[in-house]
Formats: sequence, C-alpha cells, structure tokens
Amino acid sequence: MEEVRSAVQSLIQGADTVFILLGAIMVLAMHAGFAFLEVGTVRHKNQVNALVKIMTDFAVSTLAYFFIGYQIAYGVDFFANAGELSQRNGYDLVKFFFLLTFAAAIPAIISGGVAERAKFYPMLIAAALCVGLVYPTFEGMVWNGNYGFQEMMEANFGAAFHDFAGSIVVHAVGGWIALAAVYLLGTRNGRYRSGQLVAFAPSNIPFLALGSWVLTVGWFGFNVMSAQTIEAVSGLVAVNSLMAMVGGIFVAMIIGRKDPGFIHNGPLAGLVAVCAGSDVMHPIGALVTGGVAGALFVLLFEFMQKRMHKFDDVLGVWPLHGVCGLWGGIAAGIFGAESLGGLGGVTFLSQLVGSLIGAGFALVGGLVVYSIVRAIGGIRLSEEDEFQGADLAIHKIGANAVET
Repeated sequence: MEEVRSAVQSLIQGADTVFILLGAIMVLAMHAGFAFLEVGTVRHKNQVNALVKIMTDFAVSTLAYFFIGYQIAYGVDFFANAGELSQRNGYDLVKFFFLLTFAAAIPAIISGGVAERAKFYPMLIAAALCVGLVYPTFEGMVWNGNYGFQEMMEANFGAAFHDFAGSIVVHAVGGWIALAAVYLLGTRNGRYRSGQLVAFAPSNIPFLALGSWVLTVGWFGFNVMSAQTIEAVSGLVAVNSLMAMVGGIFVAMIIGRKDPGFIHNGPLAGLVAVCAGSDVMHPIGALVTGGVAGALFVLLFEFMQKRMHKFDDVLGVWPLHGVCGLWGGIAAGIFGAESLGGLGGVTFLSQLVGSLIGAGFALVGGLVVYSIVRAIGGIRLSEEDEFQGADLAIHKIGANAVET
C-alpha cells in the first residue's frame, strides 16, 4: 500500500512539473508577442532594435533574477553544486523558470514605452536593476508575504491583497516603471511641431496584429497556469480571461473607431485587468472589467498623445499595463465580492490600497533606477543617431537588406 501511495505521489508531482513547465513555455512565447507588437508599431528604421531589445532583455533578466531577484522574493538561491540542485524537487526548479518569465515581462513592457530613442547598454543595465531589485521586492511582498505586507493588509482592511496572476505585481509595476523611464528619456525628435502632435504611423499592422495574437494566446498560460498545480487549476480563470479579452476588444473597437491599433490592444487591456481577480470574479464581472480596461486604454492613449507632451509613450504601455493593471487590482475587490457574484475573500479597501502601493512603489523605483543610469552614462541616443534610426545607429543593419 505504501508503494502505491508513493507511486501516486510521484505521478502527481511529475504531472504538476509538466503543467507548470508548459505554463513557463507559453509565457516565454509571449515575449515573441511583445517583440512583434513593438516591431509593428515603431517606424521601419527601428524594427531591428525592437527585436534585439526583447531578446537581450530576456537574457539579462534571467541572470538578474537567477542570481539576485529570486533570492529577494522567495529566499531561494542556486548557490549549490549540481548534485545538490539535482536532488531538489524538479517542480521547484521549473517553478523558478515559470516565475522568471513573469519577471522578464517587466523590461519587455518598458521597451515599448522607450522605443526609438534609447541607448542600448544603459537600458540593459536598467533592466537588470529593475528585475534584480525593484520587481522582486514587491513580488515577494505580495506573493510570499515578505516584510509583513499581507499581514498588515489583512489586519487593516479585512483581507490580504489579492493578485492571482499579476495585474499589479507584473503589469502595473512594469507600466509605472515605464512611465518614469519615458518621462526621464524625453519625447522623440519631431514628435511635436509648434505644439501640435505629429503622428508617427505604425510601420507594419500585420506584425502588430501578430504580436497581439501571440500575447493573447500565451496569456492563457499566464493566467490559468498561475494556479501552479493541476489540482488547483480553475476553469473559471480560463472563462474569465476569455470574457475580459472579448470585453476589451469590443469596447476598444467602438471607442477607438475601428482603428486596428486600438482593436489589437483591446484584448491585451482586458487580459491585463483580469489577471488579479480572474480566480474570484463571475464571468460577467470579468466582461465588464475587460470592457472598462479597453476604454481606459483608448481614452488615455489619446489623452497622452494630445496633452501629455513630456510623456512620449510609443506603444502606450503606461495606459495599457500601468493604468489597466491598476484598474484590474481594484476591480478584483469589486467584482470578486459575493454580492456581485464573485467568490469573495477580497475587500475593496485592501485591493484599492494594495494596488496604489504597487503603482507608487514602481514609479519611485523606476525614477531611482533610470535617474541613476542617466546620470552615469546617459539613456538617450544622440540627435543624429535618433534621426538615422536605432537599427543602423546601434546594430549597423536595417530590417531589410539593401541590394547593391
């Protein structure tokens, strides 16, 4: 009987390991979505740079999170010989891979905001600091209860801060760090003339759409597999993610006047917002959450372009991730309530305060990191290099070969 019990336990453990590994691979694939969303949005002379940034940011993020960030967030390090590491539960090692893909989303988010005029190596250094220090500090507070954060929230507001899949921990943190970076970097040359906005049209709508679809599909690994075990997996998370995605598309289509850029960012806005409460909301609540997020993205993106001249956010990552993520954290406290058909276990005040703390922490962290990097080596391309384009100025090659 003991042998049977042991065999069953091993089978469950192996299934959970495969489950979270598939989740890690799906979220890893989302980075291709980040890349193509940026490639399709930036001007043609910056497409190579967009692709290279996402790839190299992931490599730097892995090193920063492996050697520093994971220890800060969870108190786990890998400073042991291979024999000791191999004796550890394979699930625990794969869990690191899964959580790394979340951490690496931070510089991928920031990349879209600072596109077309940022230096290469200084931004990599900033990415390492964000993933190694800023992000895991807040991640550990929320998902590991570090520094007594969750105990404080529960004692003061009746429930712990709930963020199932990262509306605040990942998206809002990435979006508010990006806002700081965008502000310190300044606007692209030629963006405004005599106080009037000069529109820089997306270079490739099909690539933009491809990026949106890759992100949308991968998001179901991001959300559903945040359960981290097969036993805990929830069909409710899948359906809520679907409904929020559709709500974002529908509202972005209406308010955005059928603009393809808005329509293809609509599902992303909805999915960002539903991450926090996807495990506790009713599907209709998720639909409303996604719809509000779609509206927030369109309206705030247009407002930034026309009114916030010091914030040249190329892909709109602050409204998409920062504000929609903030809304998602708060929405979990609204639509997660039993009175609105949710599963309960959340309070509005806890979600409101926790969400604001996350946004504020990220904004301050971003200002500190990018101010330091700017003071040491600068973060902005020269005017000549920006005019030439980051592809030729940094990588010495364009997106398309020129025949001679």
